[in-house]
Amino acid sequence: MSVLEAPAATSVEEAELRRDYDALGERLARRGVAIDAIRDKAAAFAVAVPSWGVGTGGTRFARFPGPGEPRDIFDKLEDCAVIHRLTGATPRVSLHIPWDKADPAALRQKAGDLGLGFDAMNSNTFSDAPGQKLSYKFGSLSHTDPGVRAQAVAHNLECIALGQALGSKALTVWVGDGSNFPGQSNLTRAFERYLDAMREIYRDLPDDWRLLTEHKMYEPAFYSTVVQDWGTNYLIARELGERALCLVDLGHHAPNVNIEMIVARLIQFGKLGGFHFNDSKYGDDDLDAGSVDPYRLFLVFNELVDAERHAGPDFHPAHMIDQSHNVTDPIESLMTSAMEIQRAHVQALLVDRGALEGFQEANDALMATTTLRQAFRTDVEPILAMARLGKGAALDPVLAYRRSGYRARVAGERPAVTGGGGGIV
Repeated sequence: MSVLEAPAATSVEEAELRRDYDALGERLARRGVAIDAIRDKAAAFAVAVPSWGVGTGGTRFARFPGPGEPRDIFDKLEDCAVIHRLTGATPRVSLHIPWDKADPAALRQKAGDLGLGFDAMNSNTFSDAPGQKLSYKFGSLSHTDPGVRAQAVAHNLECIALGQALGSKALTVWVGDGSNFPGQSNLTRAFERYLDAMREIYRDLPDDWRLLTEHKMYEPAFYSTVVQDWGTNYLIARELGERALCLVDLGHHAPNVNIEMIVARLIQFGKLGGFHFNDSKYGDDDLDAGSVDPYRLFLVFNELVDAERHAGPDFHPAHMIDQSHNVTDPIESLMTSAMEIQRAHVQALLVDRGALEGFQEANDALMATTTLRQAFRTDVEPILAMARLGKGAALDPVLAYRRSGYRARVAGERPAVTGGGGGIV
């Protein structure tokens, strides 16, 4: 398939954008902000897309596939390339093994042809793969059976080996281990077994790699989850070593949890590894980033931008989208999320840090929060669009995608997928 290219802006579109950009630049200059510097930071910002995100997601009850579903990892890479070509913000893809297992040479060739690279590798010990000897029904890295634990460790080491061949530099580990009934599991012993298994993985981690552990309060274990919150996640990272860090999925918390405070704590103690960006209303909804609470997304980036002022060169948390698209075109949702994440970053760059710190020191709560809201309420779309223009991406990625006819074209090339049971992919 030929790679979809972003359409060039018309002279009228470019002229209108430049007028909007110049007008915003004048307003920002009065606040002491150089708009071109912000534009350059927006252009440099990147977030990885998940390979599994370009397929239609599912619920616990059903999955309703859409037209042109990717048949394999190579189709997924083509879809991911569309997202990057139109937004200019998603140059890397995160793979999930064994779903995306393929010859590494072929994967690197395909990705290179599409202008993509590979982000963190993701292991899967929360479901059983075809031909797998032992089941993860009652856990994986924390299972009571040492044979199951050894199988789960071996799988993670396989992910590292494949990632090395692809140029990845990180392994993300999320497990669904836990219990559904009180007394089903010894809570202390289960965590001890998990730590022992993770130590085996960490010992074989390449020197230039990071191990990212992810917490989630529930599901599929509904009574207790082995890695249930950021505190447990921090304990894991501290126990394993310097290159073990915590990954924060925005949907893996209770609805009223202060996620930006968790981010601040992990930054403070040097254990923030990165993010899985999405949004939620009730739990792990995996909605499009910024679709429900864009202000919370902005507040997370407010902590990140603040940390960048004081952190050293080793502070580079991973940014990745993790969503399940049940009623939208996955490509459109991923493009929209990438732009909303980029938007939150730019808005956070506009916060008057000096004024904010002064109000905080003076305990002026109203003016401190007003300072944040001033940045959040600034329409930064001209900055984002100008960054896309400079990178040869689309001024309006979703409109460009719809006009391209890409979905209809791949629907004619890829066999239709029938519906089935629930699940995230």
